[in-house]
Amino acid sequence: MEILILPTPADVGRAAAGVIAAVVANRPEAVIGLATGSSPQGIYRDLARRVDAGEIAFERARGFALDEYVGIPQEHPQSYASIIARDVVEPLGFDPSLVQVPDGRASDLDLAARQYQAAILAAGGIDIQILGIGTNGHIGFNEPTSSFASRTRIKTLALRTREDNARFFATPDEVPTHCLTQGLGTILDARALVLVAQGEQKADAIAAAVEGPVSAFVPASALQLHEHATIVVDEAAASRLRLTDYYRYTYDNKPKWQRTH
Repeated sequence: MEILILPTPADVGRAAAGVIAAVVANRPEAVIGLATGSSPQGIYRDLARRVDAGEIAFERARGFALDEYVGIPQEHPQSYASIIARDVVEPLGFDPSLVQVPDGRASDLDLAARQYQAAILAAGGIDIQILGIGTNGHIGFNEPTSSFASRTRIKTLALRTREDNARFFATPDEVPTHCLTQGLGTILDARALVLVAQGEQKADAIAAAVEGPVSAFVPASALQLHEHATIVVDEAAASRLRLTDYYRYTYDNKPKWQRTH
C-alpha cells in the first residue's frame, strides 16, 4: 500500500483525482470502478474541474458502479443509478451507454449479479477502482466476514451500515436491507485501487485496514494483498495510524517520475 496523508478533505479529493486522471491520460478507454457515498465526492468534483479545463476527457472511458441498493426505484434520488448519473456521468462527460450499475430491481437478483460480474470480465476488467470505507471496515457493501474470494452478489446490509446511511433517507426505515455489490475478489482483481477517507469517524476503520491483521472481520484489510493500492486520507482519518511519520517520509522521498499527485 501507498499511504498518503493530507491536511484536508479537499486535498484528499484532488490527490485521488490525480491518480485516476493519470490512468485515463495513459488509456482514454480505461475501465473505472465507480464508488458512491460521501467519501468519493471530492474526487468527482476535482475530475469535473479537470474536464472543464480541458485537461482530461472521459468520453471513451467505461464505468462500473461498485454496488446498488435492492428494491428502490431507479429514479429514487438515493439509488446509486441516480447518483452515478447525477454526480459522475453528467459532470464528467461519460457516455451513458458505457456506464453500468448492478440491477437491484431485477426479478432474479442472483442472475443479475452473475451477469454484472460477466460484464466486468467482458470489458477486460477494471483498470482502477475507486473505494470509500465504512465505519465497520466494509468496502463496497462487503460487510464484515465477507469472503476475500467473493464476486458480485446480493448482500444483507449490516445494521451499522444502515444506520450510517440513514442520513441520506427521510427515515431510517427507508434504508434498504439488501444490495448487490462487487465482491472482495472482484475488487482485488482491479489493476489499481484508490481508497479515500476523511474525518475522525473513519480513523478506526483506516487503522484496522492499513495496520491491522488481514481479516475478513475488516473487509478493507484485503487491500493489503493488492500490489497497487493507494490509500488517501486526511489528518483526522489518519489519527489512529501508528506509522504516520514513515508514510510521510516515504512520500517525501518518492521519485518525481512516480508521482501522480
